[in-house]
Amino acid sequence: MEIYSITDERFKKYGKVIKDIDFSGLVKVMEEKTPLPEGVEYVPGLRALEELPVTQELTVKTFGELPVQTGYCNGHNSMLNALEYHKSSEVNVAATDAILILGSQQDIVDDFTYDTAKAEAFLLPKGTGVEIYATTLHYAPCGVNGAGFKVTIVLPKGTNLDLEKGHAGGEDGHLTAKNKWLLGHPQGGLPEGSPMGLTGKNLCVKE
Repeated sequence: MEIYSITDERFKKYGKVIKDIDFSGLVKVMEEKTPLPEGVEYVPGLRALEELPVTQELTVKTFGELPVQTGYCNGHNSMLNALEYHKSSEVNVAATDAILILGSQQDIVDDFTYDTAKAEAFLLPKGTGVEIYATTLHYAPCGVNGAGFKVTIVLPKGTNLDLEKGHAGGEDGHLTAKNKWLLGHPQGGLPEGSPMGLTGKNLCVKE
């Protein structure tokens, strides 16, 4: 699939590049203190990242003083597999080059399905941070040319933690963790019982 730059006009409906924050210290900790597994590993919060001054800076400048969690999504991946969204922005900071496959929540149709042909891919260069808007569909990053990726994930505190109540029907049935609504692909290898919703091809950045 075609991969665009985050400076492309196409990216503006999905998010914006963060230009007034220095992420170099964050990238260094990601390089030195987080693993690069063969699969994909997501950790909602990591103390070594949350203690950095940049986390407090993001709390104030990007999340309007809401408490946040700073974790990571690292590993090897080249497939879409699913899309999710939150009722809040998310910050992604690349500690390696990475590819984000993105879509728009507005393109989810009434039966809560989304055609993957509408998704677009963007290269997030190492050292760059972006705010991904609440209406943007996203999932695990992909590596570039088969390489592994390391991406810091900053979200409002509590996001992606275990649910405390049952949820079923319509949008509510797609809530799989706190502040996380999921649309899986039938060929995405998700756990049994995961809510589906993606129609069309399970996209691959290598194609």
